[in-house]
Amino acid sequence: MMLIETDILVIGAGPAGSTAAKHAAEGGARVLLMDKKSEIGAPKRCAEGVSNGGLESLGIEKNPRWITKELDGVRLISPNRTDVWLTSDKIDLPEAGCILERKVFDKYMAMDAARAGAQIKIKTLATGMEKTDYGYLVSAESMGESFQIKAKIVIAADGPESRVARWGGLNTTAKPKDMESAAQFEMAGVEMENNNCIEFYFGSVAPGGYAWIFPKGDDIANVGLGILATKTDKTAYEHLLEFVASNPATENAQPVELNIGGDPVGGMPKKLATDNLMVIGDAAGQVNPLTGGGIISGMTGGMIAGKVAAEAISEGDLSRKKLKKYEDECGEAIGKSINKYLKVKDYMLTLNDGELDSIAEAFQGIEFEKVSTTELVRKLVKVSPKALLKLGKLF
Repeated sequence: MMLIETDILVIGAGPAGSTAAKHAAEGGARVLLMDKKSEIGAPKRCAEGVSNGGLESLGIEKNPRWITKELDGVRLISPNRTDVWLTSDKIDLPEAGCILERKVFDKYMAMDAARAGAQIKIKTLATGMEKTDYGYLVSAESMGESFQIKAKIVIAADGPESRVARWGGLNTTAKPKDMESAAQFEMAGVEMENNNCIEFYFGSVAPGGYAWIFPKGDDIANVGLGILATKTDKTAYEHLLEFVASNPATENAQPVELNIGGDPVGGMPKKLATDNLMVIGDAAGQVNPLTGGGIISGMTGGMIAGKVAAEAISEGDLSRKKLKKYEDECGEAIGKSINKYLKVKDYMLTLNDGELDSIAEAFQGIEFEKVSTTELVRKLVKVSPKALLKLGKLF
């Protein structure tokens, strides 16, 4: 059986995995990045929105090849259709973002890893993993061929319910109450009031989560929602069909793609690293529990993990004590905000449709200085005594 040797094996070539591979290779390590899919980036698994500031923090320059829409603001819609517009003509938008084409963006991130020196294997599935004296021996198969990979460090970037983390003895599986079920159409013929703004719909339209319309062109948009199965008897897909049929923007639109998946919104596990192994991205719960967004936070985790892994290889120290540096730096970079938004999410779950309508109405007379999740929560605390009681100390 063929044996491949490498310093660092990254399993999963989503944005987090490719970022880890890139920074590990830049640090001088031999890196192998593998993905079970034949096409990196497909099928997509999210609404594709990111902030400009997030990309800048990762040192990524925007490329028109993977940007479908530059955004000019946000529209928030309550159950009774009271809406709050946060656009550049009213407030400063330093954190305005863009909508990606993930099928292109993810490939570009993998290409960056390759340019940094990482080897890439697509259509390659990890089938097992054995701890050894030098690290791990990973069994894999590709196009009917079985082989093994000898790696000093494995970075698990294989998404929610990570098998790799479990094989390595780390319990990162999200509890059912912390896993949102999401369903999304990409649609043509969408008639938004302003197709330069993303839209969020709250309340019973998406129990335990929210619905969204993210524009990708003149009449093209990602239309989806995320729900908590513990809050409803219907599937996410059933809720999506109802939302599409009842919304004026989408009632005459046609779906051209359907995406269904899970989104871990319970925060990061306490333990993200052990001897010879680190876990990143969705596999590590590196997702904003309030928004469900995980591209930037997952890539941030990947960047830190890649740098720490290369450093560990250089120093010849592959122990948990060394790799815990990744865990600690992640806690500072993204963990604190994830924990805060986890408390906001828990508070939002206590609100009924009437309370959400009241908050939207109270927002009508509020001036916002900028658009950010933190700013929205701060204003929420100002208009809602209940929010002040629950969240005032955090924000």
